[in-house]
Amino acid sequence: MEVVEGDITKRRVDAIVNAANTSLLGGGGVDGAIHRAAGPELLAETRRLGGCPIGQARITNGYGLPARWVIHTVGPIWRGGTEGEDEALARCYRNCLAFAEPYGLNSIAFPSISTGAFGFPLERATRISVSEVARFLKSKSTLVKIEFVCFGIQANEVYQSVTQEIFGA
Repeated sequence: MEVVEGDITKRRVDAIVNAANTSLLGGGGVDGAIHRAAGPELLAETRRLGGCPIGQARITNGYGLPARWVIHTVGPIWRGGTEGEDEALARCYRNCLAFAEPYGLNSIAFPSISTGAFGFPLERATRISVSEVARFLKSKSTLVKIEFVCFGIQANEVYQSVTQEIFGA
């Protein structure tokens, strides 16, 4: 597992994860960047999917991206932590990782889901994401590389710290 700072649309992995909205039709932040980099074919494919509920995930081709696949997941909007946000976010990571075996994924890159416009507190979200990945890695998996791709120094520092705490690396 690796923490990197940079642009998820440039990652050379089997699949990148898109922190999408429920329509899957593009938006701001990571979602908009992925749609722009992938090209109009991605929008055409996501239109056919009919959206995605919070906590669930859908997979599409990567089109113009270096990644072969895009796994779209819809994180929760932060409402103070009393409306099941933690579990909904954990489900995002579990449902994305569930695509690894059936799609033969060896590598996957995650953004920090829900911590941008959806307002989820960064450190809390990081603990959930790293814990879910750690739990997944204890199972038999085809994944040999999991990246957390951070946008900005603050996110990178938080992910580095939490990853070191949980993995001891």
